[in-house]
Amino acid sequence: MQNDFLEMIEPTPKIHSKKCKLISLLLRIFLQFVTITTTLLAWYIYDYFIAFFSMILTFIIVGIIRSKLRNSVIPAKQREYQYNDKGIADWYTAKAICNDKLEQELERI
Repeated sequence: MQNDFLEMIEPTPKIHSKKCKLISLLLRIFLQFVTITTTLLAWYIYDYFIAFFSMILTFIIVGIIRSKLRNSVIPAKQREYQYNDKGIADWYTAKAICNDKLEQELERI
């Protein structure tokens, strides 16, 4: 008899404090819009050739940052699932930034 158990995935953490929600929002906006903003700024300042190459470079750099954030906080068994920028920002904010604050609030109770 074979005992195969499927482990339940952890849901994306809920963020409760306003400070943590703001951090998560800013991180999500950074991940979503820094490529477009950098490209438009380079296009405005220089020209469209430099803007095109800055878009490619920024896309690669933000992809590396996104994967580092994702792999540092999401449990190893859940890394096969796809997460959007909001999910990555929520995981990172809850586990890496606001983790100490949440533990202190739980100790008070």
